[in-house]
Amino acid sequence: MAWFSISKLLFAGSGLSFRTGKYFGLATIAGTFAGVVVVAFRHLIDLGNKWLFEGVGGGDRWVMAFLPAVGALLGYMLIRRFDSLEHIRGTDSAILAFHRRHGYVPPAVLPVKSVASVLTVASGGSAGYEGPVTLIGAACGSIVASWFGLSRRARRILMTAGISAGIAALFQAPLAGAIFGFEVLYSSSDIEYDCILPCFAASTISYTIYAYFFGWGALFPMPGDIAFQNGLRLFPYFVLAVVVAFGARLYISVFGGVANRFSALRMPGEAKVVLGGLLTGAVGLLVPETLGTSYPVIQKTLSSHSAGLLWLLAIFFAKVVATSFTVGSGGSGGVFAPAIVCGGTLGGAVGVFFARVLPLSWGVHPAAFALVGMAGFLASAIRTPLTAIIMVAEISGNHQLIVPAMWVCGIAFWLNNGWTLYRSQPHNRESSMIHQAERRTA
Repeated sequence: MAWFSISKLLFAGSGLSFRTGKYFGLATIAGTFAGVVVVAFRHLIDLGNKWLFEGVGGGDRWVMAFLPAVGALLGYMLIRRFDSLEHIRGTDSAILAFHRRHGYVPPAVLPVKSVASVLTVASGGSAGYEGPVTLIGAACGSIVASWFGLSRRARRILMTAGISAGIAALFQAPLAGAIFGFEVLYSSSDIEYDCILPCFAASTISYTIYAYFFGWGALFPMPGDIAFQNGLRLFPYFVLAVVVAFGARLYISVFGGVANRFSALRMPGEAKVVLGGLLTGAVGLLVPETLGTSYPVIQKTLSSHSAGLLWLLAIFFAKVVATSFTVGSGGSGGVFAPAIVCGGTLGGAVGVFFARVLPLSWGVHPAAFALVGMAGFLASAIRTPLTAIIMVAEISGNHQLIVPAMWVCGIAFWLNNGWTLYRSQPHNRESSMIHQAERRTA
């Protein structure tokens, strides 16, 4: 109550309603908290990469074939020590917490999920850090709500602000991170309107804190001379939209199928993650680029030099399978970053194809198709078209491809209506348990 009284004094007389000022100010606190935590998380990631991926693995293919199983097992065993965290995964769990747990995320998520995800991904597991950082950010917002003794509704708002703060910082994408927090909660184009301003506030602060330590540049710099300057390219971009939509369906189907198979296996959870890690390592023997986050693949596809068509397709299919084994078996990691890799490689492959068959006057550049493919894949698989359009511009530093990104994201999002990687996403506000309860009590 004391915290609540202090916040009321801070925002009284500001010219805004108390409710608006309170949430904006508290979201700033949540963003500050999340920004500091994500900075620590990034240091942990760097340390894990140094000691596991680069140190223990050391480039030896056979060591890297078995290392994902070891890392996944250690991460799983750590999580198992905390009963409240056993079934908490990543972004999907954060969405579930919003709709079914009134925004509550256990505080133990902060240290445990951070270490477990680094053990899994830095050892070569095919996953991303955005799932853990989404959950970490959500926990920061939930903790701030507990500090101030706030209502369940306020907790949900601060939880989404924390989600935004985590993504904005780690991906160095403040606007995309802000949008992600209130857009990812539904599989349709519905959003949480009350969360918009708090998400903006939290993202701004967390990104600023993170950039102070790790720099202000784009995550994957891209040549600035690659632009959309020919309307004829809308045709091959239409084909790209269709391709990434069905590619996203494949990703969702394979991931869901593998997760269901592992869930049905009658063996201890430890054995499942070891099996998943061994299968991931086997894929890595064939296509080493699929191990870990595969961020070097993204950078290569966005470079001015076109990659080979077969190489790009091989990484796409291998990344889908490896991520399904890593995360579907119970490993700690996210599916968002692998979706970026899948979209980039599939988009790059489409770009390479059209660069070969279309006249030079069309000016098709595979790197442009790779970037727009990332956006379309995210919009289709994650159901976040606004986030996707802005994120690819922010992570690449190239804002000249927003028009084709809008075109591709809109088509791919529409084609995959009813398909999503996040099973906890209700279709819209009307189907959310939270809003159904609010209507019954109104």
